[in-house]
Amino acid sequence: MLELPPLSLYIHIPWCVKKCPYCDFNSHEMQQGLPEREYVAALCEDFDQDYADCESRPVESIFIGGGTPSLFSAESIGAILNHVQSVSSFTDQIEITLEANPGTAEAQKFKDYRAAGVNRLSLGIQSFSDKQLKNLGRIHNAQESIAAIGLARQAGFDNINLDLMHGLPAQSPSDALNDLQTAIDFAPEHLSWYQLTIEPNTVFHARPPSLLPDDVAISDQEDAGNILLEKLAYKRYEVSAFALEGRQSRHNLNYWQFGDYIGIGAGAHGKLSNAEQQAVSRTRKFKQPDHYLQSNISRRAETTAIDQTELPVEFLLNALRTRQGFTRAMFESRTGLPFSGIEKKVEYLSSNKLMQEVDGWVSTTDRGFRMLNNLLQEFL
Repeated sequence: MLELPPLSLYIHIPWCVKKCPYCDFNSHEMQQGLPEREYVAALCEDFDQDYADCESRPVESIFIGGGTPSLFSAESIGAILNHVQSVSSFTDQIEITLEANPGTAEAQKFKDYRAAGVNRLSLGIQSFSDKQLKNLGRIHNAQESIAAIGLARQAGFDNINLDLMHGLPAQSPSDALNDLQTAIDFAPEHLSWYQLTIEPNTVFHARPPSLLPDDVAISDQEDAGNILLEKLAYKRYEVSAFALEGRQSRHNLNYWQFGDYIGIGAGAHGKLSNAEQQAVSRTRKFKQPDHYLQSNISRRAETTAIDQTELPVEFLLNALRTRQGFTRAMFESRTGLPFSGIEKKVEYLSSNKLMQEVDGWVSTTDRGFRMLNNLLQEFL
């Protein structure tokens, strides 16, 4: 029986100062200022329309991403949050994350974000090497990254994530490890450490950077980094996510555990369950900011019901990214399907030491986690 899972909210702010050559997100370089007031009004209308389908559930987490959300004023961020809370309700322990670019960091702005209700900051550091930052087309330098972390702490943020990349041009395992150690030295509560990938429809796809590490070098970087992080109390709880005890991103965990989320803003995606209809749907908003702003009646470009035959795979593609995995009850309540439908495959993979069921939790083994993409193919 499909039951309503926890509800999160993703807010997309699509503008940035300069689009990075590796970025395949829906981001657009600023041209002549930002339509900030109009966009805030559109976001509020967008939320109202989607929340009407959520059966008055409280919002458990909010993530404001982009683009570069820190281009918006704290007043605008506060107006959005206040509206969302006035229409819905927040859980007592709500997590509200804002992505910020070190190149747009200001002491007063960070303090104002905190006062507006943001309680978790995610800083897009990417590297502490000026050479690598230039290679990546970032607008900030290493010193600005260091300053931004300090400003965030001074503003009262006690829950900070640092985004860091590896597998960069001409980056050796020792270079990657030095970058990671620098990040750890600032004692962030959370680290997202992920590999540079060359995605379609990016500048790097059209003109790949030279001297990218090969698969062996990247594997060496990952192994050494994982050991260092675990040694210093950063527990890997998802493919690219590490956190101190109790500091996992609740918002991202809700994604990976097949929870529901409203997605508002240009190009935002959402996932919503309907217990009465025993159905799960995905939503997508109009991608181009101008089109999104002009679509007063509905900003949904598309609503697609997930076919029941696809629900198990959709669930597993998310849940098996986490080290914890999922329970049988979680699978059944979030897909509306019996666990028996995947039980034989789980037993087969368990017999091959790729999956396991421990204390009621179904997850990958260490070996299965390293072979996750191949393992997931078994369910397709």
